[in-house]
Amino acid sequence: MTTVTRFAPSPTGRLHLGHAYSALFAFDAARHAAGRFLLRLEDIDPTRCRAEFEAAIGDDLAWLGLAWETPVRRQSEHLADYGAALDKLADADLIYPCFCTRADIKAAGAARTARMARSIREPAGH
Repeated sequence: MTTVTRFAPSPTGRLHLGHAYSALFAFDAARHAAGRFLLRLEDIDPTRCRAEFEAAIGDDLAWLGLAWETPVRRQSEHLADYGAALDKLADADLIYPCFCTRADIKAAGAARTARMARSIREPAGH
């Protein structure tokens, strides 16, 4: 079995240090395992993704000394696959609409984080 790692930025802006760390970590893991390192662009937001950011990502990764398999993988090239998977789930009655707002989701996440913090501070049975 071959180890495959990937770095998957969205070309919606310039890379930052966290991106550089993630890319270096994935590249190094693949190198140590004699595996493969992939670049997969999360380019499914057509309103924010831009060619100049995509070019800058390539330039920045090359400056870091990273090399990846070509062609670069693009999420936008797989929309039909995602649609087919969604159709399969719908046919099995395994999906449902969500009418939550972003604020609802954020509040639910904050509540879950608070519950987890309490459980760490107050172990069960004490």
